[in-house]
Amino acid sequence: MVSRSSLEVLATRAGQFLDQNNLATEEAAKHALVLPFIQALGYDVFDPREVVPEYTADFGIRQGEKVDYAIVREENDSEPAVLIECKKVDDPLDVRTAGQLSRYFSQTSAHIGILTNGIVYKFFSDLDAENVMDTTPFLEINITKLDTREINALNHFAKHSFDIDEARSAASNMKHINGMKTYLAQVYSQPDSDFVRLLARKVYSGLITQARLEHFEGLVRLAFQGFVNDRINSTLQRASDIANTAADTEDAHSSSESDATGCDEHEENTGEGKSIVTTVEEVQGYELVKTIVSNVVDVSRVAMRDTQSYCGVLLDDNNRKPICRLWLNRASVKYLGLLDENRKETRHLIESVDDISKFAEDLRLAARRYIE
Repeated sequence: MVSRSSLEVLATRAGQFLDQNNLATEEAAKHALVLPFIQALGYDVFDPREVVPEYTADFGIRQGEKVDYAIVREENDSEPAVLIECKKVDDPLDVRTAGQLSRYFSQTSAHIGILTNGIVYKFFSDLDAENVMDTTPFLEINITKLDTREINALNHFAKHSFDIDEARSAASNMKHINGMKTYLAQVYSQPDSDFVRLLARKVYSGLITQARLEHFEGLVRLAFQGFVNDRINSTLQRASDIANTAADTEDAHSSSESDATGCDEHEENTGEGKSIVTTVEEVQGYELVKTIVSNVVDVSRVAMRDTQSYCGVLLDDNNRKPICRLWLNRASVKYLGLLDENRKETRHLIESVDDISKFAEDLRLAARRYIE
């Protein structure tokens, strides 16, 4: 896994270096920021068999061209898996500098390329054409502004979890999700005619003329913005309601957890003097689980019980009828806990709440177990 603590220290130092103008050269950025970043991913920057500085990537008539760093995996028979091209902190990471990395990329077996100035890291792959670096990054992070989702994304490229097929699959997902988010952001403020026509056909059976399309454009904008605002308000209100009632039920919940899960779980969940805080992610996960099992049970029977360690989703608010456990309190790693008929739990690593959908059939099976 990525060392979250190392990244947090690096983020603080990067801010200090920028404020004090200590990063005037490319070498300064490499030694002060890029190498610690690679180290935070779990790689030994002092082992040239693993992190190769000045890796030769000849192409065409240009011989002796070198990329700043190459990360080598033993299973790749000393071939690079990741190429890293570094620039000065104040250099733009634009088409010109990305083009240089692209040339290196096409001459090696690497499928991941990183272009960085030590602060911003742009991740590229060859998703559109084999051995041809894509023109747009599938992931872009700012080391001084990292959030949990981005740290989870970095786990795909950490030493102890890196698998090239899984990394490329994750890169593909990130690229498509980013593309859809960009499109949704555009239509949120200015819906295009295709989007307007799609929604108009869902609510209007007549002929959609140009005048009718223009009329619906304003309605779609209002409907889209209203929908987003309603969802945000609903989520925040539910989180507030649950948090307000958590303190009143904490003792009863701790007792129930002890009966159902045994001493080990009890010790983990009953820290004295600690209050239970239900997060927005936990509420989102609970709502998603309810949606998934809605074709199996009446969603009014699906309840949520939060503890200090995890958030339980139960049928009939009965701790002996667990549908799943949401382990979302840790910033660096998240799990979905699925329990068998003996209530033995298996935890599955997830990147975000949305990944719960991947286990839809398991969740429905768990809910169905208590009604059959």
